[in-house]
Order: sequence, then C-alpha cells, then structure tokens
Amino acid sequence: MTPAETPALSYARGAATPPLQELTIGQALAATVAHHGDRPALVVPHQQVRWTWRELARRADEVAAGLLSLGLQPGDRVGIWAPNCSEWVLTQFATARAGLVLVNVNPAYRRSELEYALNKVGCKALVLAPALKTSNYLEIVNDLAPELATSPLGQLQARTLPQLRWVIRLGDDPTPGMLNFSALAGSATAASRAQLAAIAPTLAATDAINIQFTSGTTGHPKGATLTHRNILNNGFFVGEAIRLTPDDRLCIPVPLYHCFGMVMGNLGCLTHGATMVYPAEAFDPLAVLQTVQDERCTALYGVPTMFIAELDHPRFAEFDLSSLRTGIMAGSPCPIEVMKRVQSQMHMGEVTIAYGMTETSPVSTQSAVDDPLDRRVSTVGRVQPHLEVQIVGADGQPVPCGTTGELCTRGYSVMQGYWDDAAKTAEAVDTEGWMHTGDLATMDAQGYVNIVGRLKDMVIRGGENVYPREIEEFLYRHPAVQDVQVVGVPDAKYGEELCAWIVLRPGASANADDVRAFCRGQIAHYKIPRHIRFVEAFPMTITGKVQKYLMRQQSIADLGLAEQKTA
Repeated sequence: MTPAETPALSYARGAATPPLQELTIGQALAATVAHHGDRPALVVPHQQVRWTWRELARRADEVAAGLLSLGLQPGDRVGIWAPNCSEWVLTQFATARAGLVLVNVNPAYRRSELEYALNKVGCKALVLAPALKTSNYLEIVNDLAPELATSPLGQLQARTLPQLRWVIRLGDDPTPGMLNFSALAGSATAASRAQLAAIAPTLAATDAINIQFTSGTTGHPKGATLTHRNILNNGFFVGEAIRLTPDDRLCIPVPLYHCFGMVMGNLGCLTHGATMVYPAEAFDPLAVLQTVQDERCTALYGVPTMFIAELDHPRFAEFDLSSLRTGIMAGSPCPIEVMKRVQSQMHMGEVTIAYGMTETSPVSTQSAVDDPLDRRVSTVGRVQPHLEVQIVGADGQPVPCGTTGELCTRGYSVMQGYWDDAAKTAEAVDTEGWMHTGDLATMDAQGYVNIVGRLKDMVIRGGENVYPREIEEFLYRHPAVQDVQVVGVPDAKYGEELCAWIVLRPGASANADDVRAFCRGQIAHYKIPRHIRFVEAFPMTITGKVQKYLMRQQSIADLGLAEQKTA
C-alpha cells in the first residue's frame, strides 16, 4: 500500500480558537456583571425569582462571606444536596468565589450513599433541601447523625460523619442543629467580607473547585475533581457550539448536580451573559412546556427521555414553542427518530448532540448547528476546541477510520483526578494525559464520532450512569442472596434498565418485591433493578468467568425486549 492509500487514523484535534479562558469563576462572574449586569441572569418561576446578573453576583458574594463567617477556609469541601433552585446556583458561585470546593450530591442518594460521599471527601458543611418527592432529607440526615438534635450550631461531632460541622437547610422552618440558608447571608460580617476580598487574588484557574461523584467499578462512586479552568471553559465552548448570546434564554430541566446542568447550563450562560431558566425543582414535562412558552425560551436542554416525555405529553399541542431555536440532547444515546421530532415539532432546528463524561468536564465532542442533518442525527459530532480525541485499539494506538476502538480524550477538560484515589486516577488517565472513557466508538474521515458500545458494563438509565458492580455489592447484603449479577437490558423509555440475576442461598426464599423493598431507601431509585430473575446458576466460561453478554441476550429474549436504535 502506498502512503497515499494508507487509511486515515481515528485521531482529531479541535480548533485553537477562540483561546481558552484562564479565569476563575469569580473573575468570569465579575466580567459578566461588567458587560451584562442589568440583563436577566436567573428565572425560577416556582420560587418567584427574577434576578439580573448584578443581583445574582451580589447575593452570591453575601453567601460567600456568610460561609467564611462560619470558619470555612479555602479548600474546604461544601456539599450540596438539593434539587434545582436559586440557592443551588448561589451556592455554586459563592463557593467558587470563596475558594471552597463544591461537592455535588445526587438528590436521589439515600443514607448509605450520602454517608460515603460526605466522608470520602471530608465535607465540613452540607447545604440541603428539606425534602424532594419521596425523600425526606432532614430525616435521612438526622438518622445518620442523631447528634444534630442536641448540637450547638457549627459544633457537630457525629460518629458517622466525623468531619461534618455545619448543616445548612433550605426553607424558613427551624431544625435543631441546622442553620437556615436564609440566615447564611445575614451572618456575613465586615471581617468575612474583607476576607472574601483578600481571597479572590489568591485563587487560580487551576484550583480544584468542584467534586462530582461518578459511579465506579469498585462498587463505590469516585469523586471526579474539577477546576475552574476545566468547567468554565467547557461551559463556554458548549455555549459557543449552540451560538448562545446575551439575548438567549436557556431552559434547564436537567439536574444541576450533573455537569449537564451546572456546567453546560449555568456556566454556559455565565460565559455568554444568557439567562438561566429553571422550570421546576425536578423534571416535569408539563412544567418545561409551560415555562418555554411563558418565558419565551430560545434553547432547551435534556436527555432523550426528557424530550420523549415532552413530545408525548397529552397537552403538547397546546403550547407555543416557536421561540425555541437550539439546545442540546445528551446524557445517553440519542434515538434518531426522537432527534428528528425535536427538530420538526419543537422548532429546534439548531439542536445539537453532545458526548462526554463527568471526568472530562463533561463535553468532548458535539455536533454543530450547521452540520448536515444526517450527521446531526446519527453521530455525536466532532471534537471540541482545544481538545484531542482518538479511537484506540488494544495496543493503545489509533485505529484506522471506521474501525471500532476505545474513545480517549486529552486536553484542558480532563479532571485533576479522582479525589484521594491515585490508583483509580492512574487507571483512567494514562501517562500521556489521555482519559480512557471505556466507550467503544468509531470515527469517520471527517472526524465525526459515533458511539457504538462500551468496554465496561456500565448501564445508562435515563441519563444516569449505573455500574452493575455497585448494585451487586449492595444486593449481596440481602440475607437470602447467595450470588447476584446485574446486566443492562434495553428499555423504550429509559434507554436501558437493570436486570438482576439472583441465586438464592440453600433453603432461603425471596421474591422480586422482597428484593426491591430491601433496596428502597438505601440506594437511589434508578439503581433498583426493574427486572429480577431467580436462577440456579450463571452462564460461565470454562475458566469460571461470568458471561454477562449471554445473560443480557437471554434476558432480552425471555423478556421480549428489543434493542433501541440510537445515534
């Protein structure tokens, strides 16, 4: 084969312009206030909140000074366990201003998961909502730390949460041992304001500012540690890809604890002076449709299941969505037909697909608003600016275009590492700085990437990443369970659902309802297996390894399921 006939390799480097922003989030907020201070920044209809960028920055500074008045110092970790609300974004910007590390806690977490997350990173303070849906956060925290009931403010000494000192609750009702969020800004003093002003010039764009937990194959979530530089730039370039401007109003129904909400949403708006609009505490398709119409939103984010719920809502035709122009569908494989319906029925002619992971801040590839239609509905786009992507084979070298391999990303977006876990960090990020995603993909000669599967057995249920081993390790605690294996099976609504194969202990008995009841209140709802099968044994190789692919195939056949066609 001559050099001219050598197939192109699956490697692409993003554009070098515009330049990276070497700013802290506080500096970026100040710049947005200087340019767009009197323009709308945040609209939260369910809280009657309408703040300009100037008002948002003022409130965030008061919360930041309030946090410092509690004795917190730059580098301390502050958890937030709450649904989408104005206090969430205030806490996000306030912690960044004060040099505190924001720790995102999944609103679906339960007792054991909360305990693990807070202790893993050593949270000194926790901001929490009283409740969400069926979860009573106050009850869970009091159950975990009963010492709260008799603890003076700021002096918590809990046996199970040894480093936690402050619990700050949303809402006006008093709770023993907890400080009300509304009192936080009021606790700012002249000294803490001066301390805040003194901290600002000491902060660097490369400082860790955010920890986001992502499920791990070890059975416990890992804390991906992200910097100002990581997430501020990713938010900026995602916004650039959908051509955000100060005139845009972005509807953000995705959870803020995910990168999708707090980075692509909040920081995308911050870096463009656009307006953040939160339609509800948690996803509600009717609230999204109503808010898009009432607020004349021009952009809308969501995972595929959200768009499906909106499109299929019985009142969909009643709403005027003609203000919409663009948006992003991401979080899990995007069904091609859904993408087409979003473009045609929701007026989102410039909708894009993005691909990424928490460890890469999150977006690595994204389609462009002017990409050919077939590319926009059947790929996850091309590499973002200032990043590199490659598809590698088992030898770690790029494979020819069109060949399946593992997708790897390198550049400014790659996390600092997993908090306090050098070994897991080294497994994920190689010595040349490549983040190994574990996703199988192909790249064509034009650089468009298509996700075709996963090296690991991660299940993506409605945008939530679930690692079967974490569920397996939990189910092993059930007294009747001798052995358990969990696989992902296709689901028309969520993309994938969990299917647990269980071998019972000799003489023990249990049914599917018993297993689900064991899970409730202990692990997040989306981690509870939808399908539960009781078997005598698992399919094994001759060397004794479980053949999960055979279990998945058999489950699909026995349950009468069909694979979902996705981009």
